[in-house]
Formats: sequence, structure tokens, C-alpha cells
Amino acid sequence: MDWKRVLIGALAVGVLWNLWQRIESRPVHPADGPVAPTEPLQTDLERVSTARHGRWTLTPRAHYEITARILSREDYRFDRLSDLIPEDLALGWGPMSDSRVLNALAITQSVRFYSWRPLKSLPIPRQEVIEHSANTHVIAADAHVGLQLKRLRVGQVVRLMGSLVDGVRDDGVSIHTSLTRSDSGAGACEVMLVEDVEVLE
Repeated sequence: MDWKRVLIGALAVGVLWNLWQRIESRPVHPADGPVAPTEPLQTDLERVSTARHGRWTLTPRAHYEITARILSREDYRFDRLSDLIPEDLALGWGPMSDSRVLNALAITQSVRFYSWRPLKSLPIPRQEVIEHSANTHVIAADAHVGLQLKRLRVGQVVRLMGSLVDGVRDDGVSIHTSLTRSDSGAGACEVMLVEDVEVLE
């Protein structure tokens, strides 16, 4: 066996795979204007029942539906929540789905937080930024939804439907969802069990 050719072939496959992944995950650039103008819809539950999700017990807190632009996404493999939540989505709606506003901001994600800083004078009040964007910990309800979430790209407009949940793992690790869009800082992230994904743009 010609190991040199095998090695070169393997390297070529790796390069092509990496290139394909970059193409598949490249950002989308919507036109100016609020491309996701509606507010998230949160409704109370008539009855609450817990559900097992791997090692986790999830307790629904509210039905939740959101149409938003993906401002950023961050994948996690090795932190204490990654077995339940392998990715976070920073989502923006209303004025925070408008490229003219977003061009004035630098947006980043790390260690389960979404943050932003102005690059120039903010075109909207600071509170509007807070109330129209959120870091969302997304949990796939099944493998099909998980694949859809994995394929989402920055800039896309998506509709996510499911519920906001609290979770407790069998070793005592826990996570709690925010139930308001006006908070910020620690505890302000939505924890969403996603049952349906629709890409609109």
C-alpha cells in the first residue's frame, strides 16, 4: 500500500470537507429594515408535566414562539450543559433584526453569554437593544430538530416553536429559563425546548 498517496488523499478529503462546512455555514446578509418585526409570543401553560431528556428532567414554564434574526451562534461541546444544549443562538427581533441597527454593534458570544458593544452612536436606545435581543439556549426536542438547529446560519430569519423550560440533571446540575425579555446579565437567557424550526429567509 502506498501510504503517501493514502495520506495525501485523506488530507484532500479533509480540506474539501472543511471548505464545504465553511460554505454551508457562511452568514446570510438580509436587506435593510426589520426582517423579523413581531414580538415573541409567550403563553401560560394550562398543565405542567415534567419530561426526561437524556440525563435531564425538564419542567416546562411557558409555551414560546419566536420569529427572529440570528445575530450570532456559538456551539459548545465540553461545558457542563453541552449534553443538553450543544448550541446557543443570539436572536434579534424588531429593531434588532434591522441591518442598519446591527451595523452599529459588535456582537459576540462566549461562556453561555451574548454581549454587544456600540461601534458608533447607537441608532436606538440601549433598552431597545436589551428588549429586542436575547441569548437563547436551544434544546432539540428530537434528532430531526437537532439537525435543523445545527444547520442554522447567522443572518437567517427563523421561527422557533416550543416551550421555555427549567432543567435538572441527575447529578444536580440545573438551569433556569428567563420568562421576560426585559432582563439582562446572569439568568437572562431563555432556555427553549425547540419542537419545530422554520427558516423564513
